[in-house]
Amino acid sequence: MQKSEAARDEWPRLMALAQAGDQQAYTRLLKALVPVIRTLAHKQIADEVLVDDVIQDVLLTVHRVRHTYDPSAPFLPWLMAIAHARTVDALRKRGRHWQREVESEEASLLIANSEPSQAPEELSALLNQLPDRQRQVIEHVHLREMSLAETATHNNLTVSAVKSLLHRALNNLRRLGAHHGRS
Repeated sequence: MQKSEAARDEWPRLMALAQAGDQQAYTRLLKALVPVIRTLAHKQIADEVLVDDVIQDVLLTVHRVRHTYDPSAPFLPWLMAIAHARTVDALRKRGRHWQREVESEEASLLIANSEPSQAPEELSALLNQLPDRQRQVIEHVHLREMSLAETATHNNLTVSAVKSLLHRALNNLRRLGAHHGRS
């Protein structure tokens, strides 16, 4: 048996001791887990800063839910489930942030290309010219600052459908705004 396998075989015992209040055993366990968590996170994430965030989040989660671990059960699958969940959460959070950045850039371009004197009533009139679903998606994403996933759930749509409606709505608003500026 290799050294790392022997150490992993010790994890259930260390966790049982930690659950009983042995701080030294808990510290040893957490230090041993860091490289394993890093390896698990690196399988899905290339960004080193995000990997470090995931490691911290996994360690905090292990601390919060350590009472749920059954020392008679294998430790690694329990840890892997936590690490996977925290990794997915981090990727989703980053994805939402990136989605909002892209949406904000599109909205900024739309606003920058509009007349500075356009009153809120004129913008409202433009929005009301959109088909209902396009208007609702614009309102949810840009006015209520909902994520694409939240907007999809709220409107009983897929995220892809929301993206498509948002794209069409922004194109229609550009077109409507151009025609409005000429009149």
